[in-house]
Amino acid sequence: MILESFRLDGRVAMVTGAGRGLGRAMALGLAEAGADLVIAGRTRETLDAVAAEVAALGRTVVAVPADVTDSADQDALVKAALDRFGRIDALVNNAGTTFRTPSENYPEAEWDRVMGVNLKGPFQLLQKVGRVMIAQGRGSIVNVGSLIAVIGMPNIPAYAASKAGIEEITRCLAVEWAKHNIRVNAVTPGYFRTDMTAGLDKDPDRAPKIALRIPMKRWGDPADLKGAVVFLVSDASAYVTGVSLPVDGGWLAG
Repeated sequence: MILESFRLDGRVAMVTGAGRGLGRAMALGLAEAGADLVIAGRTRETLDAVAAEVAALGRTVVAVPADVTDSADQDALVKAALDRFGRIDALVNNAGTTFRTPSENYPEAEWDRVMGVNLKGPFQLLQKVGRVMIAQGRGSIVNVGSLIAVIGMPNIPAYAASKAGIEEITRCLAVEWAKHNIRVNAVTPGYFRTDMTAGLDKDPDRAPKIALRIPMKRWGDPADLKGAVVFLVSDASAYVTGVSLPVDGGWLAG
């Protein structure tokens, strides 16, 4: 039955940036579909809160405080998954950050920080998890891109470049790792209400204009990403690789 192909019972999924916002929602969606989880984030308290929510769904969860830009933390994250479960069936590469300022004044240090969190660190984790999946002979990876990788927006050049890079890495690895039965896809969120967009969401001028530009006339809720991620991780998308799936309320179609 087709609905069974969406189930993730017995699968082990790793989610970075899982302590809040989109990462928390995607982690809970995977757990609701049956997956056990390894969740990572920089703050122990928020990770523990999400771990408690996952455990309440009857799933096994390992919470690992980790900085995705730190190679030793990446190694510890992969080791924690293998020590507890012996495998990694799925990776949701979600951790991200941004910095806003006019591009002519964009500080080099902030460029390096944003690119490290959004592009270099996630690629290094992809390499390490990829080696595990190659040895297993299967896996599913979902990178988290952004609408901003496709459209132009002011004051966020590093964020835009990093997310465009993530989406291109998705296509490259999808082609390269298909022979290992590893699927690599991305979700492309539009405007969602999260801590990262809190300032923009409260802007009395720009926030209403953004909502009006979205065909569905509302910002996304993090829970709106659950279905897309479960689909891309699950066997329901067994012949899908190399795609960037927009979850944007219709922005790109408008």
